[in-house]
Parts: sequence; structure tokens; C-alpha cells
Amino acid sequence: MLLVLKVRKVLTRVFSEMRWYTIVLALLFYALSTWILLYVSGEDALLNINDFIYWLVVTGSTVGYGDMSPVTSAGKYIVSFYVIPLGLSIFALVLGRVAAWVSMQWQKGVKGLKPLDLENHVLVIGWNGQRTIQLLNLLLKERAETENKPEIVLCVKADIDNPMPDKIEFIKVMSFNNDKEMDRACVDKAAVIVMDNEEDDVTMTTSLYCSKRNNSAHLLAYFKDESLVDLLQTHCPNIECTPSVAVEMLAKSAFDPGSSLLQHDLLTVQEGQAQFSIEVPESVPQISVEKLFITLKQRYNATFIGFVEPSVPAKVTLNPNFDETILPKYKLFYIAEQRINHFDWQILSE
Repeated sequence: MLLVLKVRKVLTRVFSEMRWYTIVLALLFYALSTWILLYVSGEDALLNINDFIYWLVVTGSTVGYGDMSPVTSAGKYIVSFYVIPLGLSIFALVLGRVAAWVSMQWQKGVKGLKPLDLENHVLVIGWNGQRTIQLLNLLLKERAETENKPEIVLCVKADIDNPMPDKIEFIKVMSFNNDKEMDRACVDKAAVIVMDNEEDDVTMTTSLYCSKRNNSAHLLAYFKDESLVDLLQTHCPNIECTPSVAVEMLAKSAFDPGSSLLQHDLLTVQEGQAQFSIEVPESVPQISVEKLFITLKQRYNATFIGFVEPSVPAKVTLNPNFDETILPKYKLFYIAEQRINHFDWQILSE
């Protein structure tokens, strides 16, 4: 009994340490040795290559359909004491390895250790606990209203697992400025990069890095200290910076009651009116603000509120005069009940 236990321990250690190429060689040896033994025992009906592979898999895995079986006494002994015991061990080993590999790949995804292969995705860099969760939920709701449905990726340095494993992709890195690690998040292929960290200095360095790696993406950075906004935009004018406006909203609501409710309603993705944006295609000729305003209201029940010129991306022109002109590549802002995914620009050209 003691000898059996020792042999069992040795075999368990050997099988557990076997690599994939060793397992493949063991399978080949198992199949070849079985075929030779069947040939020697005179089991001619099982030697055809197609029948042999089918029979060996069915028998070795102990499924045992019974449609093919040995007929000689020697063949029956070979199957009983060699094919089934050895086959069961090898098949169990293969299935165990496959299950362990699948589990490991899932764990790597949850823990953010698996590199991604994405493009045109939304990349959120930074972790602020519940605020990041709220941001991700808002992004998911906004994505539901778009046509292309981009993937959302969360990239963090914090020691956490994927907070939404069934909804977003997740990457954990040691530094937001390391090329090799940030390549796992496909930072150079992202369409939108949102940077929101607990420390403004981390957001600053991350913004500079992302601007260098992916200058064509829509870059967004959140700062608690508004003075850093001008500093960053001096070096990276293409980054859209969002400072904290909580104090400003308190002051505004003090003299204009309801202002905070208005801003909350325009920013929320729940029921009610909300603020959206759209870019004028290059194929559209210049149009007047008057025609755009009337068309939006009549056709989509939307209200045009302003625009941004591509040459001055940091300046928003609100409530423009009717005689002003809108050109291609301008970004338009409007208020509507839902996003306009299919805007008929041809109407404005008529």
C-alpha cells in the first residue's frame, strides 16, 4: 500500500510538471503503441486509420459507444489493462490542462494582465473608486446610443480587479508612462482617452505622455486645480481639460436658482433633455446659423446652442448670431432628448 502511494505521488508530480510538447509526445506514443499491440493481437477491424482514431478516442476517454470493440482474447486484455487505464490518465491530464489554461486566461483578464488587441476604443486611465464606477456607467449608457459601440477599457495602477468584467476591458500597469505596459491597453490606437487620477500631477504627466503617443485621439483630462488647465493646454492645445466646477455651480445657483439642476439635466444620460455634439462633414458646404438652428428645431426638435472652430479647439462660441457661418469640420453642440445618429446634411445644402 505504501508503494502504491509513492508511485501515485511520483506519477502525479511527473504529470503535473509535463509541458504541452511532452503531452503531445505522450499522446503520439499512446496511439502508436496501441496500434502496434492491436496489430500483433490480430485486431484487423480496428487498424484502419479513420476507424482506429475514432475507436481510440471513444475507448480511451471511457465513453464506450460499443459499436467497435476487440474480438480476440489478446485484444480484450490489451484494452482492459493498457488502452483504457493509460488513455483515461492522458485524457484527464489534457482536459485538466485545458481547463487550467482557460481559467488562467480568464483570471489574467480580470486582473488586467492580459494584453488587448483593440482600436478606436475609449480608454479610461486612472482609478478614483466610486467616481470611476459612475464614469464607466455613464460611458456605457452613452455608448448604447451610438452606432459603432466602441469598447471601453479601464487602465489603472491600483491593486484592484476588473470592477465590471462582463462590460469593460481591464488593464493593470505599474506606470502610465511606460511604453511596453501602455501598449497592452493599445493607447496608440484609442479613439478617446480619458485621464482622471486622484493626484493632478499624475494626470498632468499622463496627459503629456498620451498626447505624445496618440495625438489624433480625443484627449480628456480632469483636474481639481484649475490653474493646471492653462499650463497643460499651453503645451498640448488639443487636450480638452475639465476642471472641477462644484464651487462655481454653488455660486451660480445662489443668484440664479435652479442653475445646478439645469446643468445636471444637460449632462445626465437619463430621461430628459441632454447636451450632445456632432462634427460637420467635409462634404457639406458652408451653412448659416439661422438655417441650421431652424432645421434642427423643425426636423429633430433639437436646439442649436453653439460651435467650436477646428482652428481654435479651446474656444466655444455659444448662442451665435443668425448671420454667422458654419464651415466643414466645425463641432456643433445641441440640446435634444436623444443623440441624432443619422443627421440629414443634404437638407442644409438645398
